[in-house]
Amino acid sequence: MEPFVTSEQSLPPYFGIQPDAALSELGGPVGTGSFQSLAQACGRGHDDLVQRGLNESGHRELRLFSTWEITRYLIPIAPGHFRRVIKANPELPQGRSESEGGARWFSLDEVLRLRAHFASEGARSKEYQPYRPKGLPAKILAVANFKGGVGKTSTAAHLAMSAALDGYKVLVIDLDSQGSMTSIFGNRVEDEWQTVFPLLARHYAKHLRADNQRRLDRGDAPIPLDDQLADALKITSDEVIQHTHWPNIDLIGAQLNLYWAEFQIPVWRMAARGWKLWDALTDVLAEDGVLDRYDLVILDTPPALGYLTINGLAAADILLVPTGASFLEFDSTGRFFDMLYATFQSIEEGENMAARALGRPELSFEWDAVRAVITRFDGVQQTEMASLMQAWLGRSLMPSRQGFTALIGQASEQVAGIYEADYRDFNRETYIRGRETFDETYAMVKRLFIGAWRRDELAREAEEKAAG
Repeated sequence: MEPFVTSEQSLPPYFGIQPDAALSELGGPVGTGSFQSLAQACGRGHDDLVQRGLNESGHRELRLFSTWEITRYLIPIAPGHFRRVIKANPELPQGRSESEGGARWFSLDEVLRLRAHFASEGARSKEYQPYRPKGLPAKILAVANFKGGVGKTSTAAHLAMSAALDGYKVLVIDLDSQGSMTSIFGNRVEDEWQTVFPLLARHYAKHLRADNQRRLDRGDAPIPLDDQLADALKITSDEVIQHTHWPNIDLIGAQLNLYWAEFQIPVWRMAARGWKLWDALTDVLAEDGVLDRYDLVILDTPPALGYLTINGLAAADILLVPTGASFLEFDSTGRFFDMLYATFQSIEEGENMAARALGRPELSFEWDAVRAVITRFDGVQQTEMASLMQAWLGRSLMPSRQGFTALIGQASEQVAGIYEADYRDFNRETYIRGRETFDETYAMVKRLFIGAWRRDELAREAEEKAAG
């Protein structure tokens, strides 16, 4: 007796496959040229998806924000007082209404102007403008993990958007040659010369030029600068920074050719052993005044511990590591931390052998904070695992967990961030719940960079007091 099989239809779908039928469905063999056709098809699909977020002029356009959103999420003020101030100051943005007596809507540019007005005219006890110590450089936040699918790029993008809505000026740097972050912001990059690559090349070229002078002084032959390096010496950060449809988010984008840096950087390093490749990104951003013009720099790194990731991690003040609440993802994250330790300890040991011999200060990498954050959290399936991870990692794991909601799913389908979604497309409670998961993550990250700024501020004051 076979109680579990009652008919042929109840068999699993992998039984009864006929070889001739399978052959007819297979199609012909696939050659290299097919990859090009598939890439072109994906390119057409990419363009179509991006077009869905464009305005009539063909550009991405950030949606408007209602009085309800502004007073709840952006400017800490009662709605009634907000309306009274707008009415009493006709020179301020007045917003626009879609119907007679309906809610008023404002662009983010207008919100930033209103925020500045309340900061100058309102109560000093209110947090109209976010904390940013004068005279200190921007904080650099790197989002990294070599496991794909953990929400690394979406976390970085939403942190950038959160900070922009909070009033900060943000620069996003896409170090991943897949260019997903670049796509989220609707930007296009033609080749590697519009990415971070020429900035790294410039750093190397400057080192090589200085090293060549020392060679000449010793009577040795210099290493010639090729055309690529000569061109890189002329490029500044401003030439590769693009504006986005967010008024206070700029971008250094990425595209496939950026991956060439992973092959070129070790060649440069072999030619000039004294070149500190891990300092390249930090030095260039500082030299070009980028760290003075922006409040936050957010780096989206590739899902691998290559040379671009090393540059991003070495430049970072704060490292955020997204991870899922599963055994495999937790195990992979542990291996990632182990590789970070091995990589940076190796660099320190290699540099410090020479430093000790020459009596120079030793190299020591340091970060203001390193935190893991659970992403794509399923409260039904993963609560126990998340609790265990919290016990194992302690304060190094943020207590906030990014859940997955309908709002997040729809935003992903539209190649947009959740903050770009219009809450009228949902019921209000769905929108509020969808925002909460990313608002909580941003709050935790904001505590990190505000705390780090405050530590720097106190250290500066102590130095000035000791010197004075």
